[in-house]
Amino acid sequence: MSEHHDFIVIGLGGMGSAALYHLAKRGLQPLGIERFEIPHSMGSSHGLTRIIRLAYYEDPSYVPLLRRAYALWAELERECGERLFYQTGSIDMGPADSEVFRGSLQSCLENDLPHAVLDSRQLRARFPGYQLPAGTMALFQPQGGLLLPERCVAAHARLARHHGATVRVGEKVLGWEILADARLRVITDAADYTCEKLLLCGGAWASRLLPALEGHAQPERQVLIWLQTKTPALFTPERFPVWNAAVEEGRYYGFPEFNPSGATPGMKFGRYHHRGEACDADTVDRELYAEDESLLRGFAERYFPEGAGATLDMTVCMFTNTADEHFILDTLPDAPQVAVAAGFSGHGFKMASVIGEILADLAQTGGTRHNIALHRLLRLQGDA
Repeated sequence: MSEHHDFIVIGLGGMGSAALYHLAKRGLQPLGIERFEIPHSMGSSHGLTRIIRLAYYEDPSYVPLLRRAYALWAELERECGERLFYQTGSIDMGPADSEVFRGSLQSCLENDLPHAVLDSRQLRARFPGYQLPAGTMALFQPQGGLLLPERCVAAHARLARHHGATVRVGEKVLGWEILADARLRVITDAADYTCEKLLLCGGAWASRLLPALEGHAQPERQVLIWLQTKTPALFTPERFPVWNAAVEEGRYYGFPEFNPSGATPGMKFGRYHHRGEACDADTVDRELYAEDESLLRGFAERYFPEGAGATLDMTVCMFTNTADEHFILDTLPDAPQVAVAAGFSGHGFKMASVIGEILADLAQTGGTRHNIALHRLLRLQGDA
């Protein structure tokens, strides 16, 4: 016999764990299914730190979502009794006409965010670890900072259980179907379940759960590196904000040296769409190569020379990209009892707290008070 739950969440990474938490906090007793552990390092919700920033060059419409995300992260911290967010400020920098600088400035102006505009000389004087060339313009926004992703995922899952959720780990979902009575059936390698509402939060495995996303939520191999700092005092969270940079080599992002509780020390950073390697989530190449290291080290040696010491660590994770690099947050047009979150394109984790709230709204009522017009499924088919 099938085990029945009103709500089932598939995938308990950044988004799924948050959705499970919000459903459970509303007294709805959901089931969450995760094929790995909570947290784990097989997908996209790991790596010790994640950037969170209010200045959002991707689109100013993200800022209201981010404001709610900040409030929900603070609420989660209070409930779990653990610090998850560290404010460092954020810097978005590039040539004056770059999307990174212009878009960040526009989001600050449209949303009345405190900010400062710095040229390369002013940037170096205020934050000496940055050594960007003349012609670089930087947008500093003081509320930016970093989140601890593994701790965020664990806190959401732990508190979801506290509020009445059931969590199953080590179960791989083999498939799901809509039954004749509009209920849903979920089959795993360990059990058979039915539910009234289903939330698909599969991350890099999104198109496995929903074949219609094939080609619309494409996993990509991504590499991160930690370098020993030559002058550590320049790279502390107090003196080295999180950053995004558009330079001639591409677009990069990074963090101060941050190693609480014995975490990997060093300056951590990566290149967006590292080497442009589309992959399969089950067979992604997790080996690390000289080409990976040289691509990243060359950038650091040029722009952050006092941070470009010995390589301390490298790791592989995955982006899951949409064509326009905006998220997918919606219910299925032909099955409104199914909600999906996918395609976070390397910039979604910071909003996991509010995305969980949105998913709980969609599952519970079919709608949400948040503006998710940018994230509807139909746009991927050219219909919006």
